[in-house]
Amino acid sequence: MDKEERKTINRGQEDEMEIYGYNLSRWKLAIVSLGVVCTGGFLLLLLYWLPEWRVKATCVRAAVRDCEVVLLRTTDEFKRWFCAKIRFLSLEMHPFLSPKSIINKVSNGHAVHLAENRAEENRCEMRKYSQTQSQQIRYFTHHSVRYFWDDTLHNFDFLKGLDEGVSCTSIYEKHSAGLTKGMHAYRKLLYGVNEISVKVPSVFKLLIKEVLNPFYIFQLFSVILWTTDEYYYYALAIVIMSVVSIISSLYSIRKQYIMLHDMVATHSTVRVSVCRVNEEVDEIFSTDLVPGDVMIIPLNGTVMPCDAVLINGTCIVNESMLTGESVPVTKTNLPNPSVDIKGTGDELYSPEIHRRHTLFCGTTVIQTRFYTGEFVKAIVVRTGFSTSKGQLVRSILYPKPTDFKLYRDAYLFLLCLVAVAGIGFIYTIVNNVLNEVEVGVIIIESLDIITITVPPALPAALTAGIVYAQRRLKKVGIFCISPQRINICGQLNLVCFDKTGTLTEDGLDLWGIRRVENARFLLPEENVCNELLVKSRFVACMATCHSLTKIEGELSGDPLDLKMFEAIGWILEEATEEETALHNRIMPTVVRPPKQLLPESTPAGNQEMELFELPAIYEIGIVRQFPFSSDLQRMSVVARVLGDRKMDAYVKGAPEVIAGLCKPETVPVDFESVLEDYTKQGFRVIALAHRKLEAKLTWHKVQNITRDAIENSMDFMGLIIMQNKLKQETPAVLENLHKANIRTVMVTGDNMLTAVSVARDCGMILPQDKVIIAEALPPRDGKVAKINWHYADTLPQCSNLSAIDSQDIPMKLVHDCLEDFQVTRYHFAMNGKSFSVILEHFQELVPKLMLHGTVFARMAPDQKTQLVEALQNVDYFVGMCGDGANDCGALKKAHGGISLSELEASVASPFTSKTPSISCVPNLIREGRAALMTSFCVFKFMALYSIIQYFSVTLLYSILSNLGDFQFLFIDLAIILVVVFTMSLNPAWKELVAQRPPSGLISGALLFSVLSQILICIGFQSLGFFWVKKQSWYEVWHPQSDACNTTRSLQWNSSHSYNETEPDSRNIQNYENTTVFFISSFQYLVVAIVFSKGKPFRQPCYKNYFFVVSLIILYVFILFIMLHPVAFIDQVLQIVCVPYQWRVTMLIIVLVNALVSIMMEESMDWWAKCFSSWALHFREKVPKAKYMRLAQELSVDPEWPPRPQTTTEAKAFAQGNGSCQITIT
Repeated sequence: MDKEERKTINRGQEDEMEIYGYNLSRWKLAIVSLGVVCTGGFLLLLLYWLPEWRVKATCVRAAVRDCEVVLLRTTDEFKRWFCAKIRFLSLEMHPFLSPKSIINKVSNGHAVHLAENRAEENRCEMRKYSQTQSQQIRYFTHHSVRYFWDDTLHNFDFLKGLDEGVSCTSIYEKHSAGLTKGMHAYRKLLYGVNEISVKVPSVFKLLIKEVLNPFYIFQLFSVILWTTDEYYYYALAIVIMSVVSIISSLYSIRKQYIMLHDMVATHSTVRVSVCRVNEEVDEIFSTDLVPGDVMIIPLNGTVMPCDAVLINGTCIVNESMLTGESVPVTKTNLPNPSVDIKGTGDELYSPEIHRRHTLFCGTTVIQTRFYTGEFVKAIVVRTGFSTSKGQLVRSILYPKPTDFKLYRDAYLFLLCLVAVAGIGFIYTIVNNVLNEVEVGVIIIESLDIITITVPPALPAALTAGIVYAQRRLKKVGIFCISPQRINICGQLNLVCFDKTGTLTEDGLDLWGIRRVENARFLLPEENVCNELLVKSRFVACMATCHSLTKIEGELSGDPLDLKMFEAIGWILEEATEEETALHNRIMPTVVRPPKQLLPESTPAGNQEMELFELPAIYEIGIVRQFPFSSDLQRMSVVARVLGDRKMDAYVKGAPEVIAGLCKPETVPVDFESVLEDYTKQGFRVIALAHRKLEAKLTWHKVQNITRDAIENSMDFMGLIIMQNKLKQETPAVLENLHKANIRTVMVTGDNMLTAVSVARDCGMILPQDKVIIAEALPPRDGKVAKINWHYADTLPQCSNLSAIDSQDIPMKLVHDCLEDFQVTRYHFAMNGKSFSVILEHFQELVPKLMLHGTVFARMAPDQKTQLVEALQNVDYFVGMCGDGANDCGALKKAHGGISLSELEASVASPFTSKTPSISCVPNLIREGRAALMTSFCVFKFMALYSIIQYFSVTLLYSILSNLGDFQFLFIDLAIILVVVFTMSLNPAWKELVAQRPPSGLISGALLFSVLSQILICIGFQSLGFFWVKKQSWYEVWHPQSDACNTTRSLQWNSSHSYNETEPDSRNIQNYENTTVFFISSFQYLVVAIVFSKGKPFRQPCYKNYFFVVSLIILYVFILFIMLHPVAFIDQVLQIVCVPYQWRVTMLIIVLVNALVSIMMEESMDWWAKCFSSWALHFREKVPKAKYMRLAQELSVDPEWPPRPQTTTEAKAFAQGNGSCQITIT
């Protein structure tokens, strides 16, 4: 085996990683140990921070199959390194397994998939493992997932359950009987305990981890250095700051762990009943469950401790923990292909595809429906961290790093400061050697310059701005679980909105119905609750085709179903547990009309029928339910009217889908035009269909029939028209976003034309804008995939569609500002199926469609996530706003996901709005922009603070002087900390503006601003430093010096006597020091004002009252001690007496400095324009963002947008590059 091999695990998945094998090397370990001793432990810290170095420094490369340590590297853009130790799982002493079975089962590997039965499992594993003498399995654990070595793959792989590679047929035939105790014990060894373990680390562990942070190590180094140099007060102040910071950090981290632990602990250990092979029922703890166990769902419900597929009975489940949707969902048993009339035995089971038959971990089973003598059973398919909830918890425990230019630039910023510190370090050594200073002093002073240049308060200062923004968001009802995302939200330039419940009201109102008789539409009817319709099949479909249930006596279910059922005024009755137990089959849910709607009984011609002439006998029992599927876009039921021999099948769903299931002769010829008329007005339209089933279909046969066998050859019955009103605030919010140059996109599961209509109503698509519908068709019958383009608005007006004049093609609007390139007069609209085809076969078109795609209809949850990713690929900063239902993936993927659901699904979203209104979106962007600008202000201020202090110390080093201990303390605590923590308090500007803040620190305007202020500050400090030496009264200061002889005072006499008694051994007290101290103190305050910009992203700094008051107090205090010295203060700060004339001169220097700094910063926009125009003169500016470059290209492309009634065909499959060509048909 090649020792230099590199393998890949989780290939094609989000957590794909490269894996390298290593073995421990004793001689390398010895060398590293010696290095650790020689460096005083610093090498150990370095290896702790860098796992790649740690492994390479102590190990040698080895084959992955034989290694002792694995080194892992993610293949994403972050390229993060992890290491894990190989462990061995021993099966030698297991009481349930004979030695022979062990040899058959175990070798240097594991079983990746569960085999179909016991004998096959043994044979399969015997084939897999070559080293049959070994009785140990090699594995490692990474991010709570175990990876086992598999000899057939020659690689590590995680242990899968029944969720992959298992057919629906085998679920029933091979797994429905349960496990033997021996097989259960064997699987438990491999899969481990079924729990989502979120261990709350001890305070000591968290403390060690926090203290070993590079920042705190640097602070520790600084404190030791300052203590050696007798800067005790400043060192103590930094220690106190660090301790407070560490304690607050530990508190917040531990609090998050406890919250997460409490969230997952609800189902951690409960007693469950499982069926064994010999039909006995065994009661075990939920932590002992393994894939393949047959779990009995209790009658009174439970919180699911695992993911399981339902094979018997029906459950009503609350899945709000996962989806954010509080509406109970009906789960039915997985169709058994072996007994189905039209079975598909080869179909593989998948938890996502078969969601309606899968009970997910953490969801609550509210009620069950069951057969007498048979339990409601479910087969465990995934346990622990492999479950849907486990994966959600893993994504919270191990989040991906936030990729944002600001944070990348922050590291460059620190590296620049380190480089500056290096220059100062060399200068200090050279200067002190030339001046023959002692070696000990040289070492301390040269290291001290490094601690001055890299500000220790920087992380705390940056965190403060985000914390303040988080607090302001909380005040407006937006809660944040990922504070780093607040800054990123300041860059959002596109927001995707879900439609129902987000842009529109959550509920629907029944507008009316359009029944069909003899393949013709009747006139619209508003009132469905009347005697004429009570026994019609149309009303029977409305009464039965739903997923409503009674929970504690209250009707509960999908809001659409509720509105529909309430409109007919019928009554729903469900069988009690006792009633169900008395019968030999499922007791159906019964619906019946109220008595007042039934017509009076009339004498029948046949006297034998008199017994049945009671009006109250009209009841319909719901025999079988096929729940709504977002993929199929429909639901259906099998029902029977009391007394009828034959059963009825009813279907409701998307009109275009239902029409396709009906006999063509029953569908009105004007179906499409009527449907389009309603959808274009923004109505939600649902179609109904009916079919009389054969008499041979008995009750039990219906329980095992597939929905495909039912949902065909239907009779079209008509349309239900629902009105979905826009929320009152929606148009205004979208208008504000458009004014701010923020694109809006609609992502919905609703009908295409309804979505386009709502987009027009809410202002997402302006009245004069054109809508181009992209209808993509997959390859079939040897033909390549193609896209048909047609214009939504021209369809009804033009009888000859091909004759549309080319002038109807919308013009492109080319703006001076590149930010406006995306604002054009045409929009693309497409449905989920077309979107998938385009992603697969037309990859070259995807960026172009993303640039102008506005309406995405009939989108499945995974397609929403793919859309967000496609938009991010063209460099949009994408926000996603949804109600939590089916939006979890997109909310997590977006740069800023805002959930309008307060339920537990909000753990998937960085932001959660307390009020279900999209007005939270502009609020979040405003606060994000304010927080981002605050971060820039803090960075710029801290850069200036470092450079000002660095230059002050460098100037004083030239005369072998330095700032005093209390001078450092006053600057760093009284000025810097107060200013930094108050300048971050500026609230956000009251409205969104079209301008966006820069995304990174390394931009021309920001660099020019910082560099100009640095030069100004250095210039005025140098002026003061050298000018004081030119004064007539100047001399090299000594304790007997008295430059204030013209203004002798008692205070200065007392100070003078103090100076005589205690000579200054470190040369702190001198005229240069005093001058530099006063000028630099004012410079810190000046740059704080200069950098505290307000409009257009933050409120003006004068509205930040804490900041203003702090500055006034500091200005007054420094002016006071400069112009009117106080002996005690001068003594503490080690300031010397200077003539009053020089104090006035210093004041003039400070005022001129302030004036120049403010004028330079205020003219920054003018300088930036001059620079950009100068740059444009020499070369054409190319936008950085892909979508801007694309907009430039498309603005001169005569073939774009596609003309009406043209077709784009994919090129031949052999090319396989996703390219396409346009052909006009």
